[in-house]
Amino acid sequence: MRTLYYIAAGACLFLLGSCGQDKMKNDASGIFESTEVMVSSEADGKIMQLGISEGDVLTAGQEVGLVDTVPLSLQRLQLLSSMKAVGSRRADVRKQVAATKRQIEQAELERQRAINLLRQNAGTQKQVDDAEAQLSILHRQLDAQLSTLDLSNQSVGDEQTSVAYQVAGLEDRLKKCHIVSPISGTVLVKYAEVGEVTGAGKPLFKVADMKHLFLRAYVTETQLTSVKLGQSVTVYADDGEKNMRSYKGRVTWIADKAEFTPKTIQTRDERANLVYAVKVAVENDGYLKLGMYGELAFH
Repeated sequence: MRTLYYIAAGACLFLLGSCGQDKMKNDASGIFESTEVMVSSEADGKIMQLGISEGDVLTAGQEVGLVDTVPLSLQRLQLLSSMKAVGSRRADVRKQVAATKRQIEQAELERQRAINLLRQNAGTQKQVDDAEAQLSILHRQLDAQLSTLDLSNQSVGDEQTSVAYQVAGLEDRLKKCHIVSPISGTVLVKYAEVGEVTGAGKPLFKVADMKHLFLRAYVTETQLTSVKLGQSVTVYADDGEKNMRSYKGRVTWIADKAEFTPKTIQTRDERANLVYAVKVAVENDGYLKLGMYGELAFH
């Protein structure tokens, strides 16, 4: 009888030891995380549309809402009208100097006539000098007109450019009234509703990339020497039936500083106080969830 007792006790100890070994057969453990983005409003005003619900799957660049654009649209129309009014002040240089150019043409004819008369001894040098002086005055007058008109038009152009910049600024603000998802992912939390007044920087919803997850695990200093960036590893997750589902993973980040072991994380050496965090990228097949525990084995 005593012999049977010892045999049973030995079997129990063997089974307990086997269970303990199975529990720690993997090299590290951690929890699954994802890239999360807090989408905030970039505009001030009432939320006119926000067609999302928690759990919705969005694509990068997908428009999901709209902040009231009426005030900004009216300002834009006002600026466009102002820019048109400024443009109407632009001088038509060709028409403005047409009369002076005509006078110059006439003065050149008079000068040539005076030169011809002088050659035929029918005129005087004074007539030629007077004609040349008049022509010189008209040329200087034309130069002054052109300079004045150019400066005036340049001022109008600068004013138009200034208004155009204001229009561009308003168009940018109008664009920011359209609420879009910056990444492809799943809506985790919705913080605002249609009809609420929002402001720049106020959170609207949180979206997470659930297709590309990563396991944040912790390794000891002795294990660190066997880990490198780009290394292929096997990640295990509980499938809900006391079995482990395996995934292919790749080490994408290794901490450069050690930290104290988080209380919720187990390492191969439970006595280790300082560990290094690593991130392992995993493609989610739909079964992995944020916060789920996972284990990994180095190849």
